[in-house]
Amino acid sequence: MGKAPEEEHPVKAFGWAARDTSGVLSPFKFSRRVTGDEDVRFKILYCGICHSDLHSLKNEWGNSTYPLLPGHEVVGVVTEVGSKVQKYKVGDRVGVGCMVGACHTCENCENNLENYCPKMILTYNSVNYDGTKTYGGYSDHMVANERYIVRIPDNLPLDAAAPLLCAGITTYSPLRYYGLDKPGTKVGVVGLGGLGHVAVKFAKAFGAIVTIISTSPSKKQEAIEVLGADSFIVSTNPDEMQAAMGTLDGIIDTVSAVHALVPLLFLLKSHGKIIMVGAPDKPLELPVFPLIIGRKTIAGSCIGGMKETQEMIDFAGKHNISPLIEVIPMDYVNTAIERLIKADVKYRFVLDVGNTLKAA
Repeated sequence: MGKAPEEEHPVKAFGWAARDTSGVLSPFKFSRRVTGDEDVRFKILYCGICHSDLHSLKNEWGNSTYPLLPGHEVVGVVTEVGSKVQKYKVGDRVGVGCMVGACHTCENCENNLENYCPKMILTYNSVNYDGTKTYGGYSDHMVANERYIVRIPDNLPLDAAAPLLCAGITTYSPLRYYGLDKPGTKVGVVGLGGLGHVAVKFAKAFGAIVTIISTSPSKKQEAIEVLGADSFIVSTNPDEMQAAMGTLDGIIDTVSAVHALVPLLFLLKSHGKIIMVGAPDKPLELPVFPLIIGRKTIAGSCIGGMKETQEMIDFAGKHNISPLIEVIPMDYVNTAIERLIKADVKYRFVLDVGNTLKAA
C-alpha cells in the first residue's frame, strides 16, 4: 500500500546546525513531518541555549550525530493542530522541552515519568518513531505530539519562559522530589549560572532559606540583592566553608565542570543530600567515608515528566518566576556558544528566532 499523498511531502524547515565536532553552526535546510492527528505545530519565536547544547555540539558526551540542530527550550505560537488534539488551538502560547516522545507503556510512563522511559525520544540528536532524526529549536517551526506540548502562562514573557523548559524543570523537580520545597528548609545551590539562578528562584518561592556556593566572589551582591539568596559562600574560602559546616538540609549541584564533592558533603546536616543536576563530562571523585558520617546521600535528577513540567511552569506563572536572560539574534549564536564556554552570560542566552532567523 502506498503512502498517503501528504506523507510524500513533509514540511520544509530551516534552522542552524553543526556539521561536525567543531560545533560551529550554520544555516541548514531540512524537513519536519506533516501534522498528524495528535500533533501540534507551532512557529518558534524563542529558544534558549542550554549548556547541554554545548556538550552535544562538540560531542563531549560521545553520542552526537551530525548534522546536529540543537535547542530544547523552545517556545512559540500554535499554527496548526491535528484532528484529535484536545488541549490546544491555533494561537495558543506553547513550548517544547527536552523530549518529544516515549513508549507510553512502561512503568515510568504510566507514572508520568516519561523522562525516565528507556525509549525516551529527545527533542534533538535522537531518532523519532518513524526513524527520522530529531532536530531542535534553533529553527523556524516544530511539530510534536500534544502530550509533549506545554502551555505557557499568559503572564510569563515568552522569551524568559523558554529556559524554564529545561533549566526550570531540571531544578524544580529535585526540589520537590527530595523534599526541599518546604518553608524554612535550608537549601544550598552550587553554581550560579543558567541552572543555579533558576534553582534559587524556585527554592525561594517554596519558602526555603537559600545559600549560594560559588567560586566567584563577584557574584555575591547580585545573588543577594537581585536573586534574593539569603547567604553566599565562596567555595575557595576555607573560613566561609568552615563556618557553614553542617548547616544545610540539601544542596542542588548545578556545576557542569569537574569539581570536588567532599567539601560540599561537609556543609550538609546529618541525613542531608546533594542532588546532581549538572553533567560533568568526566567522573567525579567520591570518597565514601564522608557519606557514612551523617548518613548522607548523593543523588541525581533529570528534568521531569510532562505532568510535572506543566506544574512547574504554572507555578512559575503564579509566582512570577522568570530566568534572567540575554536575548540575542540568530547570527550571534556561535559567539554565544564561545561565551558560554567562558561562563560569560547572565544567566541564559535566548535566541530571538522569530525576528532574526532568516531563510537562506
